[in-house]
Parts: sequence; C-alpha cells; structure tokens
Amino acid sequence: MTDALIVFCTCSNRDEALKLAHALVSGGVAACVNLLPAVESVYRWQGEIETAQEVLLLIKTTRAQFGALRDLIVKLHSYDTPEVIGVPVVVGLDKYLSWLGATIAT
Repeated sequence: MTDALIVFCTCSNRDEALKLAHALVSGGVAACVNLLPAVESVYRWQGEIETAQEVLLLIKTTRAQFGALRDLIVKLHSYDTPEVIGVPVVVGLDKYLSWLGATIAT
C-alpha cells in the first residue's frame, strides 16, 4: 500500500479542465493530471436523469494533499457539486511513486 491517490474529477469542457489541471500542478497538490476528453456521463441531478459530454481528469496526488486538492477544486470548479473521488493506489512502479511523492508539496 502507498500514500498515493488517483482522484477523479469531471469538468464541463477542455478549457475548464486544462485551467484546473494547471492550478492543481502549479499549486503543488498534484504531481500529474491527465485529461481524458469526450467522456459521456449519465447521472441523476435534482431528480432528473442527465447526459453530458465532459472531460475527465485523472489526478495523481497523495493522501496528505487530498484536502488541499479537494478545496482547490471546489474553489475553481464551475459545478455546484464537482466530482472529487480519491482512489488509493495499492501498488505501482517504485520509481514513479517516489517521483510522485517528491513532486507534491508538503
């Protein structure tokens, strides 16, 4: 088990996703953010079933930085209730995990 997390966050469009990705990395709360364009999401919102084209962010961070990362996403995101879900990284390439830990602000 490691301290690393992958955080999922969807954005309404590429511009918002890119802005958020840069803010997270430059703010030191993420080591890397991948943007996966053209994600189609189906979800329930305010009692209705919605469908939307979104951009999915895969954010690499640490458990220690999750709170700061979450707060920055909530501050900058256009959604009232953005998706911010952290999934633990159970195993990974030691060299990559070391880089990730060294890259994140403490």
